[in-house]
Amino acid sequence: MKYIVFVDDDQDFLDSIRTRLYKHRHDWTMIFVSNGEQAVREFEARQVDLVVSDVRMPGMDGGQLLSILKERWPATIRLVLSGLSDPSLALRLASLAHQYLAKPCKSEEIENIIERCFHLQDLLGQESLRRVVGGMSTLPAMPKVFAKLQTALATVDVDADDIGNIVNADAAIASKVLQITNSAFFRLRKPIVRIKDAITYLGFATIRNVVMSAELFSQWKMPGALSESVDPEHLQNHAQMAAQACKSLATGKVSPDDAWLAGLVHDIGYWILAQSCPDGLKLAIELSQSQRLPLHVCEKQIIGATHAEIGAYLLGLWGLPYAIVEAVALHHTPRAIESHGFDLLSTLAVSHALLEGPNASELSDTGMDGMDGSGIDDSYFSGLHAPFDLAEAQRRVRACLSPQTTTLSKTA
Repeated sequence: MKYIVFVDDDQDFLDSIRTRLYKHRHDWTMIFVSNGEQAVREFEARQVDLVVSDVRMPGMDGGQLLSILKERWPATIRLVLSGLSDPSLALRLASLAHQYLAKPCKSEEIENIIERCFHLQDLLGQESLRRVVGGMSTLPAMPKVFAKLQTALATVDVDADDIGNIVNADAAIASKVLQITNSAFFRLRKPIVRIKDAITYLGFATIRNVVMSAELFSQWKMPGALSESVDPEHLQNHAQMAAQACKSLATGKVSPDDAWLAGLVHDIGYWILAQSCPDGLKLAIELSQSQRLPLHVCEKQIIGATHAEIGAYLLGLWGLPYAIVEAVALHHTPRAIESHGFDLLSTLAVSHALLEGPNASELSDTGMDGMDGSGIDDSYFSGLHAPFDLAEAQRRVRACLSPQTTTLSKTA
């Protein structure tokens, strides 16, 4: 049984939510309170899995409540449901809430988000690791420029100037966007020096994903314990290559932009582990090298969860599409669930396996060829009913490779 606390000073709204979610009474214990002080007392009385809070309330407001909950109960998923549209308030809540929902909100949308959050909690089963992710102060908030772009792109009449103004407002991100746009991955005929030109050439969705890349990579820093084992530049290069490789296999129901983003963030869990569990990650790398085991298997042994599971949990909290979260979570173990054809999960799993596999390229210097442990082979691929064979998939991925290393470890 999952415990949910709803906090809102509007009793009519609470009664409406109670009625609409009554059908979940056998799966969820739902507690409805009218202020922050009552919510804290409920947290002190029992373990709460998820809280949905309004923002503007008398006495303790939503921001103050979420700050207390994050400090004392960081493993609880924190959602804001509010009718306010103040941008400055949204920025204040960005580091406190995992998702922000706007009133009015359909009951189906609330149900879907809650169910997804609980699925992610079950995926990352260890309380201690959920506590690590939920309690981090620098990572759980979605990158700010990316979040602004998500909002702008939902506007019907948005144009290239609007998108350009958002990107250009942050000089560091704008510079990084141009650097990535002009990299070998996009194979431009001539250099692009203006953000607006990049937007026009690449399109809104691609620019959104490039901004995500720029924001994430600009913050990669390795603590001293990992400085000799992990190279952030290698991780960044691998993420870029995986994004391009995954996009090269996108077809049919798989959006090329979703494929790019899934490849880009598939290893974001390493970022969390490097910041919050550097000693455990170092031990996992050493075990992988000494026993010649897949690194994700060693992570499970040493840390209790893989970088894939931890990264998927974070992306789910950010509210990224479920298909991307699922693909990131299972890209090492795609056989863990029933195949639904050549979907985003299989696209990422196949492209990643080909990048890491024994025939990927002479450029791979992992020293662990063939040990990705994903089980991707001809029988798996044929069962996906992809519109091309495994040899063609390998050709497409090979065409994406550039002279950059794809390894996590400097010394593997």
